[in-house]
Amino acid sequence: MAILTILEFPDERLRKKALPITEVDDTIRRIAADMLETMYEAPGIGLAATQVNIRKRMVVLDISDEKNDPICLINPEIISKLGTEESEEGCLSVPGVFEKVHRAESIVFKALDLDGQPFEKQVSGLLAVCIQHELDHLDGKLFVDYLSPLKRQLARKKVKKEQKHRVESANKTKSRGVA
Repeated sequence: MAILTILEFPDERLRKKALPITEVDDTIRRIAADMLETMYEAPGIGLAATQVNIRKRMVVLDISDEKNDPICLINPEIISKLGTEESEEGCLSVPGVFEKVHRAESIVFKALDLDGQPFEKQVSGLLAVCIQHELDHLDGKLFVDYLSPLKRQLARKKVKKEQKHRVESANKTKSRGVA
């Protein structure tokens, strides 16, 4: 398994629409394993393939406290949405930014599992929010797109500041001879 590089807003590759997966094979299962490892390392509770520059319709999730209940959805599609709730969201591609977003409270979705078997499920709460968030990524949409233009601009500035800080910290570490 491998840790993949997570693209960060405003990287235009995050705006590319993911393509359907035509066959669930060992390559797809390996990508899913790498995505899960990347998500856990980040740490996060969801990751879409587009966030790691893979243009495939696949997401991984794990909302369990113990991080021992991974879910992989291949070619996921929301069939219906019920209710509305507002919750604070963050995103591995928009580090350090947390804002309130309105989403459906409950959804019914269909997808393929890692064996290529189709299934359908109704979920609510955090899992419903997480699935909606990750499926947006597959369509080139970020949670900041739900924000006002001003808040979106502030998010962009905050991400750039975080990136600059990480580069400066890495350079200081290298200059001290620490790897």
